[in-house]
This record gives sequence, structure tokens and C-alpha cells, in this order.
Amino acid sequence: MANPLKLIKNGLIDENPTFVQVIGMCPTLAVTSSAINGIGMGLSTAAVLICANLFVSLLRKVIPDKVRIPCFIVVIATFVTVIEFLLKAYLPALNASLGLYIPLIVVNCLILARAEAFASKNGPVASVFDGIGMGLGFTLGLGVLGLVREFIGAGTLFDITVLPEAFPRTLLFVMAPGAFFTLGCLMAALNYFRNKKKA
Repeated sequence: MANPLKLIKNGLIDENPTFVQVIGMCPTLAVTSSAINGIGMGLSTAAVLICANLFVSLLRKVIPDKVRIPCFIVVIATFVTVIEFLLKAYLPALNASLGLYIPLIVVNCLILARAEAFASKNGPVASVFDGIGMGLGFTLGLGVLGLVREFIGAGTLFDITVLPEAFPRTLLFVMAPGAFFTLGCLMAALNYFRNKKKA
């Protein structure tokens, strides 16, 4: 079995879904106009990813090869429904803010990719730690993206005003083009530091 800490580090840094693999871009660009939205979406996806990895791993020897992808999607959809109901019950404001993007977790390529590439080939414990690492990496990516966009675009952090009113707001950052620009800048900065570390 792979080292659990190595699996978590892999998801957080080495194969970060947002900044390295660049997968799951629909929610990444759509919901990160604020840090709360980004972290909420990231944690929701992480919960689905961990549970889906566990169940796919447990059922990997039972699921026939020809129908494995539809079976994976049914497992993922089940957990997405549970997460959606929990958000509606306990965090209705976040659920309303994330809207349609919660049900769309079902088709997030990150979750299906991890089910196919890792959980269907490894044991339950390793699959859970892979889900934790990738889920935390996705949450970190969305959270950082949301923090930067919210700070520059609205002058707030977690809906608390941190910049004085006199400081100009760059509203572009809380709109769709700002998501692309911020993601590109953060990826460039990350690649710069990774390449500098290797040299």
C-alpha cells in the first residue's frame, strides 16, 4: 500500500487538480468569486470524492468491466445527492450560492478520473487517502482562487471588508474573465517556484 502522507501530498502539491492537472475547471472558474464559495464547493467535492473512492474500491472486484463507468457514475451521483440534501438542510445560503454547480459534481472529471485511475485499482484505505489528498488539493485551489478574486474584486475576505472604501475595486476579478486571469497568474507563479526549486 502507498504511504498515506505521500498520497495526500500528491493531491495537495504534486498533482494538484486545479493548478497542475487543470481538471474540474467548470466549478473552478464559475463559483470562485468569493472564498466562501470556493471552499464550500471544494469541501463538497472532497466529501463526494472520498466516499466515491471508498465505495468504488470496495466494489471494484464485483463491478463488471463493461459497465464500470456507468456504475461509477451511479455511485458518485448517490453521494452528490446526499451532499446536496445536507447543504440544503444545514447550509442553505451556501447551497443557494453554489446553485446548479452542486448537482454538476456528478460529471466533474476529477471524481470520475480518480475512480477510474486509482480507486478501481487500489484498496479501500489507499483510495480514501487518495480522495483526501485530491479533495484537499481541489479545495485549496478553489479557496486560493476565491480569496484572490474576492480581495481584488470586492475588497473583502470571507465577506468581511478589509480594504478601505477609497481603495479602487477591480470588479473584473469577480466576473468570468477575472477567473481566467487569476487562474493563469496563480498557475504561472506556481510553475515559476516549482521550476526554481528544481534548478
